[in-house]
Amino acid sequence: MASWLRLIAMRIVGAAFTLLVLATVIFFLLKLVPGDEAVVAAGPGATDEQIEAQRELLGLNASLPVQLGKYLERLLHGNLGISNSTHGPVASSIVAVLPQTAEIVVFALLLTVVVAIPLATLSAFRSTGALDTARRILVIAIAGLPTFWLGLMLQHVLATGLHLLPVGGTLSHGYSIPRRTGASFLDCVLAGNPAAAWDALQHLFLPVLVLAIPGMGYIYRLVRAELIRSLSLQHVSVGRAAGLPEFRVVSRHVVPHALGPAIILLGAEFGGLFGGAVLIESIFGIPGIGSLLQNAVAQKDTAMVEGGVLVIGVIVVISNFVADMIQLMRDPRIRANAERGMR
Repeated sequence: MASWLRLIAMRIVGAAFTLLVLATVIFFLLKLVPGDEAVVAAGPGATDEQIEAQRELLGLNASLPVQLGKYLERLLHGNLGISNSTHGPVASSIVAVLPQTAEIVVFALLLTVVVAIPLATLSAFRSTGALDTARRILVIAIAGLPTFWLGLMLQHVLATGLHLLPVGGTLSHGYSIPRRTGASFLDCVLAGNPAAAWDALQHLFLPVLVLAIPGMGYIYRLVRAELIRSLSLQHVSVGRAAGLPEFRVVSRHVVPHALGPAIILLGAEFGGLFGGAVLIESIFGIPGIGSLLQNAVAQKDTAMVEGGVLVIGVIVVISNFVADMIQLMRDPRIRANAERGMR
């Protein structure tokens, strides 16, 4: 128990340090963006006196180290600041749109797992021949396509050209669904409206597919390689030679070895999908955190950009932390190596 607590404490300290570095980098990067925050906050047509009052209110007259210190102190109290564009709390704006992005990300991760892992398993057990080579080339080629180009092409072909799916948005006109969670499909389900839920799924299909495709390529290549490597391990060969059923050999000795790296990658992928959603939401007109950040950058809403990027960073760190903990619990070898590293 003591070693477990030390391991968890070290991971928490590492996560906190990562977030501190991230917040600091974001702060200084936004200071390099052209434009005056006080002018934006004061609004169009503001007098010099009003701009100066805003500069004093925002603390922009202080030195950069002092501004950074106040910014970090504010973050420690859970205060993401006040938006220059909405003049309301940044946290409230992010909470309002985050469920929609989270819904897209969860669906994209599920699609990645459902498609990539079975395909990788099939490819690993039939890893020779022209069909497997063609399958690998196709997966790598599709996963390597630029996301924005793929999104626009699918939107043009499937939505504009063939009219099979909606072009964008989250719900067709004519559906009035109470906003309970902020996630379109979940709100339709909670409202007990199957027709609206099906419409919301159709709206989600293209953005979810485009968001999931790069991750499918990563997971496919990793799981396939790990399965092939596991199939060649000595204890797997011994189990087969001893006459153990193939299903037991695969489920007990092959798959567990391949799942470890996949869990780590899926944890990183979950957080990374929130970053990818920034571009996807702008293509498909989805009111999530990506659209919020895009508008904030255009309006030089520094507090909103800092808060949005930091929230995404927190999600990335937490998802990696959870994946790391799962690995420590399921693999005693990793746990032993981590404990030796602390000594």
